[in-house]
Amino acid sequence: MTHPAIAFDAVEKWYGTRDEPVHALAATDLAVAEAEFLVLLGPSGCGKTTLLRMIGGLIAPTSGAIAIEGKGLWQNGQRQAEALSDLGMVFQEANLFPWLSIEQNIALPLELKGVPRAQRAARAQELARLVGIQGFEKRWPRELSGGMRQRAAIARALSYDPRILLMDEPFGALDAMTREAMNLELQRIWLATRKTIVLVTHSIAEAVFLGDRILLLSPRPGRIDMVVDVPFARPRVPDLQSTVEFQEIVRKLRHRLAEIS
Repeated sequence: MTHPAIAFDAVEKWYGTRDEPVHALAATDLAVAEAEFLVLLGPSGCGKTTLLRMIGGLIAPTSGAIAIEGKGLWQNGQRQAEALSDLGMVFQEANLFPWLSIEQNIALPLELKGVPRAQRAARAQELARLVGIQGFEKRWPRELSGGMRQRAAIARALSYDPRILLMDEPFGALDAMTREAMNLELQRIWLATRKTIVLVTHSIAEAVFLGDRILLLSPRPGRIDMVVDVPFARPRVPDLQSTVEFQEIVRKLRHRLAEIS
């Protein structure tokens, strides 16, 4: 039997506060297929990041079960290392260590796993080529632009070859032109690696350009309000965004988002 890459079974999340509990995510069932590019979209505070962080094992669900590649993520309140080994994460900020070179930042997860220096260096070089920053491996993070630092962060997340890549608004802090270029790069990386990707974004156009499937979440408590299958073949080019078909999907999502916000 083939398992989904990610499976939620009635997963729910409450946060305790000093005033009263906050219901962040209603009971949610979800299955993400192997090599799927899934995008989470919704108004601020709808639970997109909560859902993503629960997939990543950063926060525990209040109830329900999460499985990664068929392996339970939590057991008796403890994260399971076997399930976590399939996950890589990229955040809005690159969070590179300023005292390490780009190569050392990329290879850091391998160093923590005890991989020998020569193998780490070779893997860092390979990933630098994949994400398009070859030639900058010996530079310090401060010497790179924001977009290049994000490329390095993606390379670091891929260093130990996880099967699933979780991305929390990775291009949200970039200018419009750099963001468009990074969307194309992310698509290229996905085509080259066929990782399962779950991306959180506030940009409807970005969601439609990148996703195979889009989940629109409702305001708190977050629940899946709409599922949109994106029909466009890959590779997708920027001119796709000016087509009637593309704009119709954007219009439908924007209209529904306005209704529920």
